[in-house]
Amino acid sequence: MGSSDRSIRWSRGVRPGAPGTRTTRLELFYDLVFVFAFLSVTSLTATAPTPVNLYRCLLVLALLWWCWTGFARLGNGVRADQGVLPLVGFLTIAATFLLVVSIPGAFVDRPGGLPGPLVFAGCYFVIRGVQLAVFARVDREDPARRRYLLVRLALVLAATTLLVVAGTVPQRLADRPTATAVQLALWTVALLVEYVGGVTLGRSWWVVVSAGHWAERHALMVLIALGETIIALGLGAKFFTDLPLTGPVAAAAVLGIAIAAMLWWAYFDTVAFALEQALHHARDPVARFRLARDGYTFLHLPMIAGVIFFALGLKDLLAEAADPSSPSWGVPLGGFWITVFYGGVGLYLLSVCGCAYLAFRSVRWPLLLGVLVLAGVAPLAAPLPELVTLVLLAVLVLAVVAAETLSEDGRRRQVRQLALAEQYAAEEEQSRWRRDHL
Repeated sequence: MGSSDRSIRWSRGVRPGAPGTRTTRLELFYDLVFVFAFLSVTSLTATAPTPVNLYRCLLVLALLWWCWTGFARLGNGVRADQGVLPLVGFLTIAATFLLVVSIPGAFVDRPGGLPGPLVFAGCYFVIRGVQLAVFARVDREDPARRRYLLVRLALVLAATTLLVVAGTVPQRLADRPTATAVQLALWTVALLVEYVGGVTLGRSWWVVVSAGHWAERHALMVLIALGETIIALGLGAKFFTDLPLTGPVAAAAVLGIAIAAMLWWAYFDTVAFALEQALHHARDPVARFRLARDGYTFLHLPMIAGVIFFALGLKDLLAEAADPSSPSWGVPLGGFWITVFYGGVGLYLLSVCGCAYLAFRSVRWPLLLGVLVLAGVAPLAAPLPELVTLVLLAVLVLAVVAAETLSEDGRRRQVRQLALAEQYAAEEEQSRWRRDHL
């Protein structure tokens, strides 16, 4: 930290982060709850697969992501496992869990219980308010940052108010289509208030203290999402309890795991390392902020959404394949589910392509062409049986990832060697410290 940072009088309960800090185990514990929240969002679409519910799913996911990225910013500036921060995290977990269980009633209140829209809005305000309270504690000695606190609080209040108003629209308007349109518009405005206002103000006060921590938090979130997706896929087909494990189910499960593995490779083999190295290289605070915002806050959201949509489509496909009344190759997937299924994978690969562009400053043509091929093939695959569409998707993803890996012209080796050298250096330093102190 610089001399100006050292002059700030920190509270005993809040300790500053450092350029070399990494993700703590406590933050991983928090992330599990958020990933559970992300995957639970699919209940909005799974119960009634319509474009309106799919858009609702995207709105809730984007709000959850903003909550999580605020918590990631908090952990980047202060030590999340020290002082009072664990208590703050536990409060966030409780509010997040209540928010998750209120998701089914976030748009339309269900009779016989608490008002779902108000519970959702209240939990959202608690999560964001707790984050701002910690930032207020940290920034109280910095006039440049302190003057933005009231504006940031006003943004949270405005977004929460819009969510509360949106929750009362269906009861006030008799015309159902009009009520739905107004409600979705209010949610969209609330989302824009948080994102546009937060990003605009962030230029003036937010600094990425630890590039390694910021990159690791987002990479681990993608990894946990992929892992939780595999768990959700296994539970979704119900062949452990209700349905038999048949040949089509086994084939679909293996193909689903293969696609998930290729999605892991597309990001973690090279792009995740290269993007983190670019963030380390960006020493100017403004350049680092832009890369952290564009490459992580913005581009990792559609990556998570793509994983969730892929899981949602494959979960439905496995359930159909396990049903004894279904044909051997399954029923036609249809336009909606092919959009969710293929679109989720395409959205993920497109986000990886964007991250690769920011890292390498060049277009990764195999990834981009692969997304275009998926978009072109999806309408043709919609009338095909489900397992045929899954086989086709697996072949396309494997071809795209293989072409991307083989076309990197030495950059892959350079990036991975640099990452390995950094790992060796960190391990050597840790071993030296342990020999001296333990």
